[in-house]
This record gives sequence, structure tokens and C-alpha cells, in this order.
Amino acid sequence: MRNSSWKSPLMLFLTAVIWGIAFVAQSVGTEYVEAFTFNFIRCMIGGLTLIPCIFLMDKLNTRKKSEDTHSSGSTTDGDKTRRTLLIGGFFCGVILFVASNLQQLGIQYTGAGKAGFITAMYIVLVPILGIFLKKTIGINIWISVLLAVAGLYLLCITEGFSVGRGDILELLCALVFSIHILVIDYFSPKVDGVKMSCIQFFVCGLFSGICMLIFETPDIHSIMQTWLPILYAGVMSCGVAYTLQILGQKGMNPTVASLILCLESVVSVIAGWILLGQNLSRRELAGCVLMFAAIVLAQLPKRENRGRLT
Repeated sequence: MRNSSWKSPLMLFLTAVIWGIAFVAQSVGTEYVEAFTFNFIRCMIGGLTLIPCIFLMDKLNTRKKSEDTHSSGSTTDGDKTRRTLLIGGFFCGVILFVASNLQQLGIQYTGAGKAGFITAMYIVLVPILGIFLKKTIGINIWISVLLAVAGLYLLCITEGFSVGRGDILELLCALVFSIHILVIDYFSPKVDGVKMSCIQFFVCGLFSGICMLIFETPDIHSIMQTWLPILYAGVMSCGVAYTLQILGQKGMNPTVASLILCLESVVSVIAGWILLGQNLSRRELAGCVLMFAAIVLAQLPKRENRGRLT
């Protein structure tokens, strides 16, 4: 564990960078491809990217599995785990389908950086939703909520007290992503995380594909024009980043891990500015600062619960 003292934070930081830049890829994708089409192709690529990883990991763990089977040859446990994996992958995929398409639709009406910060609200929403699961929350969370609301006000609400359509969609996306995180939190200790991720991508891709055929008219020429953003979102954002997250979180305090991952919101603003020339006003920048402060404060570990999520 000590050998990976610098490797784990580095892997999680790379994950945050990949996810932050993905907001730019998604923003560019909206110019050519509709939301369901983009997410259908992206998720299918993400699922296919993870198959070789799963195959490789299974090969490496073959010896360990055979030893475990000899010591306790219970096939019922294996069947139960497989069933849990399929159920978890399906539910995560359905929730991811709703969240990712809300996000993609929202990016059409708002900038990549702004979308990244609003989506990062899930880090504050997760512990609040945890109340319904009888999880206690500290005073720092309530302060975070107040800071986040103030930040959202500056970031989203115009001088005429109107909220943009994209901002509402991104807020709904953050709420659904909060549920997604809690569902993953429930299933991930019971099953292989990479396999569950692979299933959820295919489920999300399947539902996105159905909606694509019903509501959209996919055009091969438009898809080819945005092949690079789609490939980045599929291979890097889905496949590579999720694998890095799994490896990076091993042996790390989950609170510290989520604090590093929330840097995706900062990266999305920087990437939107450098790659797309998207500028934020002083008011919006102040909102970003308040929201980032809320995100950081929400993830600070309490002394008595240093090893657990808030």
C-alpha cells in the first residue's frame, strides 16, 4: 500500500483530468450529433473497451479462483454473485442512461465549464440523499449546501431572475448522478466493479440506441465529423477513466479519493476556456469558486469517521 502512496492519487487525478476534458468532447459533439446518438455510440465503445480489461484480469486471477474453488467449492455463491452483478449492472445502466442524456442535452444550452461545475453538485447531494438511508451528516455538509446554493445562484440565475434550460437539465443530471453513486456504493462491494461498469455501459447504450431510433435521425456523415470527441468520450472517459478510478481507489481513503475526483469541475472550466474559448463572467467565476469551496468542504473527513464516507 505504501508503494502506491503516490500512484493512487496520480491515477485519480488523471481520471479527473480525463472526465473534465470529456465535457469539451461532449460540447463539441452536440454541434454535430444529437444526445441519444452520441451516448449510444459512446457507451457501446466504453463497454467494448472494458471487455479486454476484464478478459486480462480474469486470466491473471485464474490461479486464485481455482485455489478458492478447491478450498470452498460452493457454486451457489457464484450464482448469487453473478445474479447480483447482472442486477447491479442493469440498475446502474438505467440510471446512467437518464443522467448521461440529461447531461448531454444540457450541454447544448450551456458551456462545458459551467456544465462541469453544476454536475459536480452530486458530491454535495450524495450525503444529503444519504439521510434517507439513515446516514448522519455533519455541520460541514449543511455549510456546503449553503455555499453551493449561493454558487449556483451566481452561476445559473441571470440578473432577470431567469434560469437557463441547460442549467436545469444539468441540475437534474447532478441529482440522478447522486442516485447513481449511491446505487454503485450499494452494489460495488458485492461484485467486480469493472464487470459491473461494462454491463452498465451496454445497458445505457441499449436504451440510448432505442431512444435514438425513436426520437432522432442518426446521420453517418455527422457522426464521422465528430468521430474524435465520440472516441474520446467512449475510450478515455468511459473505459480508461473508470479503470483508473477502480485502481486508484484501492487502499485509499474514499473521502480523499472523491476530493481528488471532484477536480473534474475545475478541469472542465480550464479545458472549455483553452480548447473552445468559452469565457465565464466575473459573476459566474465567483459562483464557480463558491461551488468548488462547497465541494471541498463537503468531502473533508470528520475526525471520528476518518475512514468512511460522509
